Amino acid sequence: MRRKDWLIGAALGAVLAAGGITAAVASDDSSGSSGSSDSTKVPSSSSADAGFARDMAVHHQQAVEMSYIVRDRTKNTEIRRLAYDIAQTQANQRGMMLGWLDLWELPKVPPGEPMEWMDMSGMPSAGDGSLMPGMATNAQLKRLGELNGKQAEVFYLKLMTAHHKGGIHMAQGCVERCEVPVERRLAQGMVESQESEVKLMADLLKARGAKP
Repeated sequence: MRRKDWLIGAALGAVLAAGGITAAVASDDSSGSSGSSDSTKVPSSSSADAGFARDMAVHHQQAVEMSYIVRDRTKNTEIRRLAYDIAQTQANQRGMMLGWLDLWELPKVPPGEPMEWMDMSGMPSAGDGSLMPGMATNAQLKRLGELNGKQAEVFYLKLMTAHHKGGIHMAQGCVERCEVPVERRLAQGMVESQESEVKLMADLLKARGAKP
């Protein structure tokens, strides 16, 4: 599959995921409501729900970008399959989170600094482009795009392992702080799936004589 087709597939998945947001939230409201107004309460712009949706959408976008890059730098079936799965999953989830922000009529750009919803604003950054835990710098993304074969595979696996660990930390923060049930379930699913992928990537690195 060419990169253009891959991009189109991810975009369509995100659109389909976003399209199901209203139904998912409505289902949560109807199943959890018994006349209570809390079931239909819209999160505030400063809430953990909104903060997580904004920040994780940005975090996910970089994972998708890294996966697109490595797909063109290696012919290895395992790495290309992993990159495809990560790109598809995170593009879909990003579409869901942006869909929630639309549904809540909240801005997609944070009014303050990233990670304020987790009381982590102002933390030292790893460098240009690394806005949140685990995110790669612009220099690292540039380097990934210059490598080929095994070198590209190892560097991608290392970057994505760190990226996933940062994402897991953020998702756990939402599980603890978010109030919208469907969003908490999505965050818990992120924790479980990314922990599984971290273990897989450790095995793939080991097979290549490298460590996370």
